[in-house]
Amino acid sequence: MSQAASPEAVLDFWFGQPGPAAEVAARQRPLWFGKSAANDQQVTDRFADTLTAAGAGQLDHWVRTPRDQLALIVVLDQFPHHIHRDQGLSFAYDAQSLALALDMIQSGNAACVAPIERVFVYLPLEHAESLELQDQSVALYAQLATEAHAAERPLFDGFLDYAVKHRDVVARFGRFPHRNELLGRPSSSEEIAFLQQPGSRF
Repeated sequence: MSQAASPEAVLDFWFGQPGPAAEVAARQRPLWFGKSAANDQQVTDRFADTLTAAGAGQLDHWVRTPRDQLALIVVLDQFPHHIHRDQGLSFAYDAQSLALALDMIQSGNAACVAPIERVFVYLPLEHAESLELQDQSVALYAQLATEAHAAERPLFDGFLDYAVKHRDVVARFGRFPHRNELLGRPSSSEEIAFLQQPGSRF
């Protein structure tokens, strides 16, 4: 019988041992942002049932604490891109993760987790095809960077830079053109030309 993982298991896997933000990011970055068949398989093997349960609303009780909320956001926002790599299903849980993220931000619970963890609370806004939410994302990442310790400022400036790039794409096109093919959306000639540029797919 399949069984969902615990919030602690999700966070231990995604963030590893606690430590300075730069140290955690350096260690976990290949998992977070790399494309690896081995990592995708590991996430699938360990958490596919958890994602299914979360998508069905069976893990809604995880919102009882800020860390449980964070774990549920990771499951719904990050794990689909490993489990359903290069498929439209990788975006199927975006509305759920966004609602959780906005609730966590508005309630003040986002401030209860470490800055490097807060990066993932804000990512659903960065993934939204909404200029209003993109502007909010940029503001949140800018605040994170401003509050970062000097030694870790470059790390958080990097997250801010990515947020700005995402915002600029949505400001230009109203959506992310690289999703069009996966979601069965026709691309405009301008979008096709954009997608041919290096670094346009993220």
